[in-house]
Amino acid sequence: MAEDKKNNNSSLNKAMKSLNSLEVSIAKFKVGMASKDRLKVYKKLASLLRNRFSLMNALDIMYDSITAEGKNPGEPMAIAIASWGKSLQNGNSFSDALKGWAPSRERLMLSVGDMSDLESALLNLIKVAEGTEKMLKPIIGAISYPSFLLLMSVLVIYAIGAYMVPPMEEAAPNAKWTGSAKDLVFVSHWVQDNWLIAFSFFPALFGTIYATIGVWTGPTRRLIDDVPPWSLYKMFMGITWLLSLSALIKGGVPISVALAALRKDSNRYLCERIDRAMDFIKNGDNLGQALSKSKLNFPDKEVVADLKIYAELDNFEEALDKLANDWLDASAEAVEAKASILNMVAMFAISGIIAWACFGVFEMQDQITSAMG
Repeated sequence: MAEDKKNNNSSLNKAMKSLNSLEVSIAKFKVGMASKDRLKVYKKLASLLRNRFSLMNALDIMYDSITAEGKNPGEPMAIAIASWGKSLQNGNSFSDALKGWAPSRERLMLSVGDMSDLESALLNLIKVAEGTEKMLKPIIGAISYPSFLLLMSVLVIYAIGAYMVPPMEEAAPNAKWTGSAKDLVFVSHWVQDNWLIAFSFFPALFGTIYATIGVWTGPTRRLIDDVPPWSLYKMFMGITWLLSLSALIKGGVPISVALAALRKDSNRYLCERIDRAMDFIKNGDNLGQALSKSKLNFPDKEVVADLKIYAELDNFEEALDKLANDWLDASAEAVEAKASILNMVAMFAISGIIAWACFGVFEMQDQITSAMG
């Protein structure tokens, strides 16, 4: 083909010969962090492959586009594409060429299509990445706004305790506070004496949850897995795992091999669930039965029940793909519903704190008036 001959003198080939190790290292870091940019590249690459361009020619075209015909060769993604081309010319597969440039989960999914259908593997990867992004946004929204309101409640208490209560105490130094006024004075003194604890409590709590949410396992984790924010994490991990598993199985990978491959790139939380399922699969159970016998309700009780049925069907690959995508849509709606509840609880909490503080201030004013009278 004419396109193949073009490779001999392409700007991509020239870039491959002039790759600098320091530039490559910096570009690897930037590209590894830029998941959206990688996704754009995968989409363009899939489109070019669909139009019967060879992989090398597709990379050449993309390199020219990113560098403006070679004018900006220092672009991180351009360096990435040049590095991939060099690796391909050395006889490596595309998934191997991405080593160091993309997460192992992405490389794993692309390895399925390296020798058979790279375009389909790219499309499956894109579907998983977009599904993950679709779930991530509402989950972040469900957690961030209530967290902000909780921090605001601490700020409100501090402001009242530090700036409103002390002048009122000075106005009636001998007053014996009672009721809500007494409570407000106590909180005021505590906040002033322990402001560091007051302001660091919620950030420390959120930091602890973030640090342990992917490594906390065992019976205690199972008990709390249906309580926010752990339930949101369970939902997110379950969906991304099921989408990835579906993509691998659709690519012709046996279930046991797919589970073992996904385990390599998993944290302790997901490893525990995969290991439990694999133990039963080795004993002859299908995927749904294995997940059910694990008694972890992962990824979801209803999904597990469906998998027990679908695993016996001849078109299990298509059924699993449909189940994963249907659950993705349903879960996005469920997260939004849970976010509304969390937001409402947080709003009631901060409203209650403000109402309690205002009532305490009014009582202090009444008791100051009584003491002066």
